[in-house]
Amino acid sequence: MTITQLYYVLAVAEHKNFTVAAERCFVTQPTLSMQIQKLEEELDVQIFDRSKKPIQLTEVGQKIVTQAKNIVSESGRIKDIVDQQKGYIGGDFKVGIIPTIMPTLLPMFINNFIKKYPKVNLIIEEHTTEEIIRMVKNGQLDAAIAATPLDEESIKEIVLYYEPFVAYVPENNPSFKKKEFEVEDLEMNLSNILLLQDGHCFRNNVLNICKASSLPSDNQFHIESGSFETMIRLADEGLGMTLLPYLHTLNMDSKSTAKLRPFKEPSPSREVSLIYSKKELKLHIIDALRNTISGVVRGAIAFQNVAITSPLQKK
Repeated sequence: MTITQLYYVLAVAEHKNFTVAAERCFVTQPTLSMQIQKLEEELDVQIFDRSKKPIQLTEVGQKIVTQAKNIVSESGRIKDIVDQQKGYIGGDFKVGIIPTIMPTLLPMFINNFIKKYPKVNLIIEEHTTEEIIRMVKNGQLDAAIAATPLDEESIKEIVLYYEPFVAYVPENNPSFKKKEFEVEDLEMNLSNILLLQDGHCFRNNVLNICKASSLPSDNQFHIESGSFETMIRLADEGLGMTLLPYLHTLNMDSKSTAKLRPFKEPSPSREVSLIYSKKELKLHIIDALRNTISGVVRGAIAFQNVAITSPLQKK
């Protein structure tokens, strides 16, 4: 039994396809299949049920995969120990970022990071919070950037910054004359608020601020969009107001900026954190990423008096 064989097993278990798994492992499909077959022969069990499409784990295969994850993960610690001892910061590092953070935060730090740590191959993927939690737990992501707290026992969270919400109110909206918003203003006008589609934690943030589990059912239309730009355009068309994360407002033109309204302190805000598994692999790269982001964001966000809202949907 080898670490490589277990790595191939995990790849097939994830992708449920030998060809795709081989591509992700950068080996030929016959090589991957042969190594898995050798492992099955050594253990005298079938790990995969190849008669099903897509390929499924057998009952014993599920138990083997669970243990294989631990073994492969722990084996990675050896290289981590050596790299840290040598002061080497490099290698592949896979980061997940939620969609409502990716467009604003990534351009702020990516150039600084790759210039400072040229030996790190930063692989960045966009995922929902739910996907990120699963992938961090399964070792498919080395770290992630998401709204917290997530209340996950196996995941560590390092707060990067607190980002206030800002109201975007067009001229034709009755609330446009307000210079400052209060949470009560949202609670009384929930049917007038445009929100992102289900699956986005920013939507949950806003609903939690309003102490609501969903939008009123008497809305005249229903939209499924994951784009703040779509929400802004709909608001400009007179279909309501929307809430934006503060960083998203920094590059707006003067015409749009005139429609922004801050909240009375303590400002309702989201907590943005760097998260990773408590197994603590590649901590030296995690620290480098945290320091880079913190150094850049510190100049853009200086808010202290904030009220953190949960990214988890409240029932």
